[in-house]
Amino acid sequence: MTTPPPQGENPFAQQGQQPYGQPQGQAPYPPQPGFPQQANSPYGAVPPAPPSRKVSFKLIKNVVIVLAVIGAGIAYFITSQDDASAAAVGDCMHRGSTNDNDPDLEIVECSSSKAQYVVLAKVKGDYSATSAETKCSAEAKDFQYTYTETGDGSNFLLCLKDYSK
Repeated sequence: MTTPPPQGENPFAQQGQQPYGQPQGQAPYPPQPGFPQQANSPYGAVPPAPPSRKVSFKLIKNVVIVLAVIGAGIAYFITSQDDASAAAVGDCMHRGSTNDNDPDLEIVECSSSKAQYVVLAKVKGDYSATSAETKCSAEAKDFQYTYTETGDGSNFLLCLKDYSK
């Protein structure tokens, strides 16, 4: 035969606590990662995960535009360089323009069919037409042409003669 449980207050329970020793209104265990907590939990609500940042088309487009502008600037700088400023004694030159004020001299291989002139002397400094003739006479006896360039911080004189193979 069994006896029914006692009615009323449990003589073995501690006062002020729920059965099994759980305080009222608190979660029985600390929050576990990956499990959402209830809003009324004393540990607070778990904030939602931050949205993942996606690379937008606009960002990609802007990066491509910036790279294109930088590339165009570098290409312009390289193509705007005057080959005459890089010429040295013994280099062969080709005249790219018929304009006497801007002959557009380019360095070419002496074995090339484009080779027209050879550099006999290169002198730093600012020269007028008459002083260039005088300086080339002193530096290279058999010169035929003078080319002067001023500005951009690189003033120089080239003494040239026709290239014969």
